[in-house]
Parts: sequence; structure tokens; C-alpha cells
Amino acid sequence: MTLEAYFEVKRRQIDAWLDRLLPSETVPPREIHRAMRYSVFAGGKRLRPILTLATGESFGAPEEWLLPVGCALEMIHTYSLIHDDLPAIDNDDVRRGKPTCHKVFGEALAILAGDALFTRAFQTLADVPVSREFMERKIRLISEVARAAGTVGGMVGGQVMDILAEDRPVNAAQLDEIHRAKTGALIRASVRAGALLADATDEELHIVTQYADHIGLAFQIIDDVLDLTASTDQLGKTAGKDLQTGKATYPRLYGLDASRARARQLIEAAITTVKQLSRDTKRLQDIARFILHRAY
Repeated sequence: MTLEAYFEVKRRQIDAWLDRLLPSETVPPREIHRAMRYSVFAGGKRLRPILTLATGESFGAPEEWLLPVGCALEMIHTYSLIHDDLPAIDNDDVRRGKPTCHKVFGEALAILAGDALFTRAFQTLADVPVSREFMERKIRLISEVARAAGTVGGMVGGQVMDILAEDRPVNAAQLDEIHRAKTGALIRASVRAGALLADATDEELHIVTQYADHIGLAFQIIDDVLDLTASTDQLGKTAGKDLQTGKATYPRLYGLDASRARARQLIEAAITTVKQLSRDTKRLQDIARFILHRAY
């Protein structure tokens, strides 16, 4: 199966599970459920849950465990996008090619939709029906996801650092710190989740974590490059926004060519790293290459 076909199959599976896991629009209070589902089903690559699935498949984890965990990570990712787009943060009108949640439902419901997706994610993680011998690993996974979404080295902390760095000079170490937290932490958790739901050893977990750290940073670098080189229609979000708001980005610090070169080095390192596993990691290698060459 080509990577494109794999993505399509997995997206359909993930969307079917998300439909099951999220409250119906017919269930009161309908307005909040409409806002949640609007943002989740607006589109998107589903990269984080696909990383969970691809990693878990490499280690032989059951699909009935992987899919709800991947969906929980997508809920957290979508919550972060809803809140990032709010007027108080990035003030954006377009996300995934559609009007942002607060433009459709108002700021109050958008905030609450994000809150609801975040808490629904942890309910979903807690309800994953793992076997008794994997219960300790599930608890460890829930803890890791919470840290990835949190403040110290996590998504919220990265967002805070990103806001504080606007229109201020940052050095290379500071830029990496921002984006390893803001973007990389949830990608790392997505990859590690697949391994934690299987019989991965500590050494194997270390290897997939290195892989995840490399692709997480490369993903953000390419995101920064695309903000300058792609159109709003291609991106599904407002192009050139980083430049307008004075964001700390890789092209701003290094330039476009050097940024692309760094992303390429990180992807090569990710592929070399994951090849150390005595597992079938071809899909993980292909996903790394996709991150480097993606156009949206």
C-alpha cells in the first residue's frame, strides 16, 4: 500500500472512531457539541493519530487500543488549534480551509469547545479497554499525554514561550525550545503511545522517542517555510501570518534555504534512528519523508 493510500485508509478509520467517541449534535447542549464536531471534522492530516497507529503496528499493538488513543490525541490537537486561533492568541479566521471555530460559534463557545475536547480526550484514554497486564502502561501513557499537553516542556508551555517571543530576538536554542514544546511534545507522545501499547522495551522506546523528536522539529520547520511559500488555499490557514505577527520562526533566524537544509538533516536522522529497531519501520520512514516534502 502506498503512503497516500495508507493515509486515506487510516483517516477513514480515525474519523469513524471520532464520530463514535464524540457526543452527537442531537444531544443537549447541542451548540457545544456542534462546535466540537465542526472543528474536529473540518479536515486535517490526522498526522498524530496516524503516527500512533503506524508505531503501534510496528510493535504489534492491537488496533482496538490504538484507534481510541489516536483519536484522543487528535482531540487534544484540535482543542489546541481552536484556542490558538482565538483573538487573544493568533486571531485567525481560517483553519483547515474553513472559518475558525470562534468565527462560526463565537468566542465563548469556541473556548468551551476546546475545553470539552481536551477533557473528552482524557476520558477516552481512561476508557481504552487494555488487558490487565497493560493497565500500568495505560496509566503511564495518560501521564505522558498530560505532560505533553502541559506547561513544562509541553504544548501549553511552548505556546506561552511562542507568545512571549513575538517581535523579540531569539537564538537557536530558544527557538528549538519553543517548538520542541509547542509542536514536538504532542508528536512525541503520539509516537510513544503506539509503542507503550505494545511490548516495546525501554531501549525501543528510547529509539522511537529520538525518531519523534527529530520529525517533530522538522515538522515545525517545514510549517514555518510553508507559511512563507504556500498560499492560504494550499495551507488551509492564513499564509504569511507568522511574518505579520512577528513570530519566532526558522526562516526568520536562518533563512529559507538553511531552514530546508536543517529539516532535511532532521528527517535523515529520524530515518537512520528508527532503522535501528528490529521491527518493520518502513511506514514510519515513509511518514518522515512525507513531513519533509509535504505541501500543506
